Amino acid sequence: MVVERNARVSQSRQRQHRRETGSILGQKSTGAGGRGSRMEAEEYALMDAVEARMWWYGAMHAMVVRALSSHQAPAGLPLLDAGCGTGGLLRRLSEAMAGGTLPARPLAGFDISLMAVERARAKVPDASLLVASVNDLPFAAASLGIAVSCDVLCHRAVDEARALAEFRRVLASGGLLVLNLPAHQWLYSAHDRRVHTRERYGRALLRERLARAGFSIAEVLHWNSLLFPLMVVQRKLLSRGGEAGGNDRSDVAPYPAPMEVLFRGVTAAERSLISLGLRFPLGGSLAAVAVKS
Repeated sequence: MVVERNARVSQSRQRQHRRETGSILGQKSTGAGGRGSRMEAEEYALMDAVEARMWWYGAMHAMVVRALSSHQAPAGLPLLDAGCGTGGLLRRLSEAMAGGTLPARPLAGFDISLMAVERARAKVPDASLLVASVNDLPFAAASLGIAVSCDVLCHRAVDEARALAEFRRVLASGGLLVLNLPAHQWLYSAHDRRVHTRERYGRALLRERLARAGFSIAEVLHWNSLLFPLMVVQRKLLSRGGEAGGNDRSDVAPYPAPMEVLFRGVTAAERSLISLGLRFPLGGSLAAVAVKS
């Protein structure tokens, strides 16, 4: 495979590779999610519909771009979005590279759901996409410069220790692992059940597990902190999501335009504070950057 074996091939050869491996993608979908993904089809449809305009996706994608622009990775080697969903982050990264915010490099991604991969392919036709599992990465050792994974390690189908070992295997020396994960186990709610979250993370716990997997830790920080009180009210009071009998709905949904504007402004201000060195003690999510040394 082009991205897996040789990071310096031309984009035209990458496109040819994707055409030639269509049958392989279909085979991988069997038993690895396929059209009967572990995440309900409705959630993928919602994600596809709202991720380009919903404030939370925009904020998370901006946090990933911030992390990548703040830490150096081996030049030229591919960037993998492990658990790419319907492709919104890959599209944001492609735009950041085209605009010069990030250094250009080949893009690759996979998801356990064939449905998600098909939607992602429509958004990012120049990326190499396939159906696979984070428990068994289909990439050669030391072949990637960056692996990004947002809200995947926490999934109940993921063997966390195995996935981290796989990330370390496929990253080149000095390669970056960029993670986004849900924070605070006490905040576990209906949204987490709906998207099959195994657990939510504490900062110390995530540091310990990354270190145990052999990574050097560059940063682990909370974000979605300024809006955190509203999140607690929504998750634990209004939806009664922490109770076993709660309504199992996720929080992925379009917001009224004034709320979108407000929440985008708040999260942008929060990123500015983080860039100035402020670290929040609480937040809805954890962002981590680890290095294969």
